[in-house]
Amino acid sequence: MIISVIIPSYRRPNDLNRCLNALKQQIRPVDEVIVVVRDTDAPTWRWLESFDTGLLNLRSVTVSVPGVIAAMNAGLDNATGDIIAFTDDDAAPHTDWLARIEAHYLADPSVGGVGGRDWVYHGTRLEGGSAQTVGQVQWFGRVIGNHHIGVGGDREVDVLKGVNMSFRKSAINALATSAGSTSLHFDDRLKGTGAQVHFEIAFSLAVKRRGWKLIYDPAVAVDHYPAHRFDEDQRAHFNALAWSNQAHNEVVVVLDHLSVLQRLVYWLWMTLVGTRDNRGIVQLVRFLPQEKQLAVQKWLASHRGRSQGWQTWRHKTPRPHVTTKFGEDEQSCSTD
Repeated sequence: MIISVIIPSYRRPNDLNRCLNALKQQIRPVDEVIVVVRDTDAPTWRWLESFDTGLLNLRSVTVSVPGVIAAMNAGLDNATGDIIAFTDDDAAPHTDWLARIEAHYLADPSVGGVGGRDWVYHGTRLEGGSAQTVGQVQWFGRVIGNHHIGVGGDREVDVLKGVNMSFRKSAINALATSAGSTSLHFDDRLKGTGAQVHFEIAFSLAVKRRGWKLIYDPAVAVDHYPAHRFDEDQRAHFNALAWSNQAHNEVVVVLDHLSVLQRLVYWLWMTLVGTRDNRGIVQLVRFLPQEKQLAVQKWLASHRGRSQGWQTWRHKTPRPHVTTKFGEDEQSCSTD
């Protein structure tokens, strides 16, 4: 199979250097590498001019629209592989990354997507933890990630993680054909000028709801060194806009894949309970003693983002009646 690897990059040439050198070391050589770079990103363009590509079939693609979604879509439009793999410029795939990915596709023609664990490093410190439940969307819409701490064997999941995911090109083409377009793209309704959190949820669920399997295998691994972002989302520091954006994005992508009853339950649960990153009233009360005013700010930003997400979702183009399987329960989902 021909494998294309897409890497969006913005103003992080040192990280990109580590990523590309890791791709040089693959025991199963990559067939095509596409680096997508913003037109205004002079540091990265200068670095690319001097980078020794060696045996890498490296192509650069220019994008003028801010945000990772525009970059990923530009990469999709230019990729020629049977397998389209994605990673971040601040990640370094393990040497057997592509070999393990390809093995899953060759073993089962019904596999539409393969991803794995990202071992997260903060400097030289490896983030700990372990989880058996990874990449699941519960029946009422709660998304469980844990891709960075997944343990055990390979298993079917609902969602893959953007730093370490791949898709079969024929699965993407089939989805595009059913939607009446020539190519499936990442959802450009999502907010953010850089990271645009949760973009992979919509794409993963779109593949899964057409009957393709998504496989998470912890042995399909990359080392992830979360780098500085050049937008409102600064990871460790609270930013009201970034917090609202991620709440907005989660609501938009989840509502697309729930039935009417599930949407009602999801909305009540998010409003009354919520999660650590998208807070309802229970989470406000939980964090109020330790975070004080910050807890109130996070709750207000979550509420604002959810409200905006509902409005964005309601004004979307209606999708056809579909069936999506979440966990052990198969749910009939209408996204009208």
